[in-house]
Amino acid sequence: MNENLFTPFTIPMMLGIPITTLIIMFPTMLFPTPNQLINNRMITIQQWLTKLTSKQLMNTHNPKGQTWSLMFISLFLFITSTNLLGMLPHSFTPTAQLSMNLGMAIPLWAGTVVMGFRNKTKISLAHLLPLGTPTFLIPMLVMIETISLFIQPLALAVRLTANITAGHLLLHLIGSATLALVNISLFTALITFTILTLLTILEFAVTLIQAYVFTLLVSLYLQDNT
Repeated sequence: MNENLFTPFTIPMMLGIPITTLIIMFPTMLFPTPNQLINNRMITIQQWLTKLTSKQLMNTHNPKGQTWSLMFISLFLFITSTNLLGMLPHSFTPTAQLSMNLGMAIPLWAGTVVMGFRNKTKISLAHLLPLGTPTFLIPMLVMIETISLFIQPLALAVRLTANITAGHLLLHLIGSATLALVNISLFTALITFTILTLLTILEFAVTLIQAYVFTLLVSLYLQDNT
């Protein structure tokens, strides 16, 4: 086990050089490119899941919004693979870093907002002021709506970071408790090990759900601006 509770979240170094970029690029090897006339089972399942996710995300978009489908699928696969990478023992989870999640959230959010102000300027500005607002409340409501608009990418990044970090910390704590209880009470250690196994299965589900939620929220921001 790691000596420090937050060791899994520190940036790995090799010869004094951060190797985060190499770790982030590693999951791309998990998605092979089909180069045969008849695909094998792994590629067939991969393509089926990709089409299913794309259909769920882009079902409500107009033709202009559907041009982002490749971006959304790439984003979903990237977040999913990096989340699953963090489930390996003694590995590093890139999506547990708030800076990286902000680096994904801010450009995507900014792209949707800029597209909205470019294509639907009046409608985008109208979102800043609810219909029927009393005159004396207009300045305050415009300020509140503007702040809520700029908070969206921060909420995206914090949601992903918090869920991934909390799950990993919980697994670390229960795993440490299980090892400590082995020499004290084998029955209690067996119970905590069972809980650890169930939480591990739940954490695998959380990695997939959080990747889908992140992509879905960006898709909803795009839908509001196209």
